[in-house]
Amino acid sequence: MSAYIIGVDIGTQGTKTCVFDETGRRAASAFEASNLIMPSPGTVEQSPDELYGSVVRTIGQAIEAGNVPASSVAAIGMDGQMAGILGVDRDFNAVTPYDSWLDTRCEPQILEMKEAAGERVIALTGAPVSYAHGPKVLWWKRERPEVYRGIAKFVLPTAYVAGRLCGLSADGAYIDHTCLHFGGFSDVLNRRWSDELLLTFGVEARRMPQVVDPWRVVGHLTAAAAAQCGLLPGTPVVAGAGDQAATSLGAGVVRPGLAFDVAGTASVFSLCVDRFAPDVKHRTILYARSVLPGLWIPLGYINGGGLCLRWIRDLLAGDYDALAAEAAPLPPGSDRLMFIPHFSGRVCPNNPDVRGSFNGLTLRHTRGHLYRAVMEGIGYEYAQYRAILKQSAGMAIDEVYVIGGGSKSALFNQIKADILGVNYAALDTADTAPLDTPVEEDQSASRAAAG
Repeated sequence: MSAYIIGVDIGTQGTKTCVFDETGRRAASAFEASNLIMPSPGTVEQSPDELYGSVVRTIGQAIEAGNVPASSVAAIGMDGQMAGILGVDRDFNAVTPYDSWLDTRCEPQILEMKEAAGERVIALTGAPVSYAHGPKVLWWKRERPEVYRGIAKFVLPTAYVAGRLCGLSADGAYIDHTCLHFGGFSDVLNRRWSDELLLTFGVEARRMPQVVDPWRVVGHLTAAAAAQCGLLPGTPVVAGAGDQAATSLGAGVVRPGLAFDVAGTASVFSLCVDRFAPDVKHRTILYARSVLPGLWIPLGYINGGGLCLRWIRDLLAGDYDALAAEAAPLPPGSDRLMFIPHFSGRVCPNNPDVRGSFNGLTLRHTRGHLYRAVMEGIGYEYAQYRAILKQSAGMAIDEVYVIGGGSKSALFNQIKADILGVNYAALDTADTAPLDTPVEEDQSASRAAAG
């Protein structure tokens, strides 16, 4: 009997579960869309119960679709959103909603951290202060002190779901090393929490989860969770990684000099390197650990860049292919129309006052101009990231692997390739976070050129 592995990607727009056989070929998959809760400006949350439910439901649907025997499932691994957090009590019950990376309520705490120790935070965590764990922890401490007092640990969605699947207590809470750069109070180089930063901002070390490797077995399915998933009690659950780290590994970014573009909800541009060189000068690039020891995947990203494309599609009442057809014949620069893609504030470098806009609109601009300008705006941001990465890494970037839903657009790939002056190569598989390899496709050719 074949052995199977289950990979779960807890994304912003939805949860995707894939079942792979021992050769790495996909047997089945299932997807469930997310419900983003936005009750007021700047607030973006998700229900912890919905996060957990989406995982157990898609696991059950995937193994049923693939006719996979529960006894043949060897393990479950998860990746997911990296910059948001939620709080759990001693018994691993959620005491806060999931505070999404798209939530901007912590802007005052971002300013507080920058003014108190901005450069020191970058030097130790590898990342500038942004809409991530540190400011979010301080927001709960400052704005919801009664809730904060009941929080035993702050965890990521993957750790929360794993905790419920395995019946963990707060002592078993964890964060894997690929997400530490978002920690706010971490010492990324030494893979631990920084006593210095925790003391500076008055955060108790006991509220921070243990740091583990992505391949660490963090627990085993309880009988109740196994019944919900359609699996056997005792099935191992592995810590997993952040979605960008899992995506880069699945894309084969495993040696210095390889660059990749994640054209997803967040538009991410990254380069694989073998040294830690935090961006204290420009305060733009986030130095994240790779899943693989000794490697780093420094990156810059647009907070919701992919959402800008969906927004303009919906606003113009079109579809992606039709809009691309209208945009393709237009000249580079969209006839002097420029788009700023920072609907939720700029993250890299952080500036909450920079917001989305079109500049240079005239009566001659069409739907195609608007659509092309959105794609070009993302490309111009990438050009800044590339320049900083080239300087800090000391290496040229000649080719970029592109993955994510946006990688299916030949026009989008060509626009970014032209702006960056590099070759863009779209992988055969657009979604590599759960290592999604369809059984019916021949994967011997790892990528196909786009443009």
